[in-house]
Amino acid sequence: QVQLVESGGGLVQPGGSLRLSCAASGIILSNYNMGWYRQAPGKQRELVARSIGGGSTNYADSVKGRFTISRDNAKNTVYLQMNSLKPEDTAVYYCAAGLKYLRETREVDYWGQGTQVTVSS
Repeated sequence: QVQLVESGGGLVQPGGSLRLSCAASGIILSNYNMGWYRQAPGKQRELVARSIGGGSTNYADSVKGRFTISRDNAKNTVYLQMNSLKPEDTAVYYCAAGLKYLRETREVDYWGQGTQVTVSS
């Protein structure tokens, strides 16, 4: 059974940082493309960052220069480092794994349960 378990969400002030973790079981992350999506209330789920193949990464324009996706294959874990957080980053963040390019939600094979990130003073 495949499980992706996110952790690290919480409440942070604007300008602060958080690091999200996604620990996988039942799959070997190095065999998959990995991504982080987010969904704010009343909005569609959107791709935030993805790690493709041997090391290529892509980011939504709204988070470029502030967020970094990384992997630790030995720990079978993917991370999302989020710096300079803004109130508009508030959302539920989901870890995603897939054999395709994760350009959209239908290309995701496995989802985590989500972790809430709230940016507020």
